[in-house]
Amino acid sequence: MISIREQDYGLDVALFNEFSLADFKLFEDALLKRVGERGKPDVLLDLSELRDFTLDMALEEVKFVRAHDQDFGRIAIVVDDVWIKLAAHIAGLLTHNRLEYFESVEAAQAWLVRPVAA
Repeated sequence: MISIREQDYGLDVALFNEFSLADFKLFEDALLKRVGERGKPDVLLDLSELRDFTLDMALEEVKFVRAHDQDFGRIAIVVDDVWIKLAAHIAGLLTHNRLEYFESVEAAQAWLVRPVAA
């Protein structure tokens, strides 16, 4: 299950239980919409309630990241499960974006609202 909220800096995305291909398609659509509206949006990914993901979603993520890795800015990832963090880290190796990991949504949002140092 996925929840997507637009923010001034880009998107807040929270994932619950299992992250499926249908969820990822919603995320793709929302992200590409924000890219069209504001250039390179920053993204907060809250994975703290994520328990699993489907293989077809993971494959789609790899394709999407390879095609769009220059289209978005900073990515703040909130995660506490070691296996989900590992999967997020591996996916992050495929992108040139600035990734940071946080233990709370509040810390992640604080990082995203700070201006990017030149």
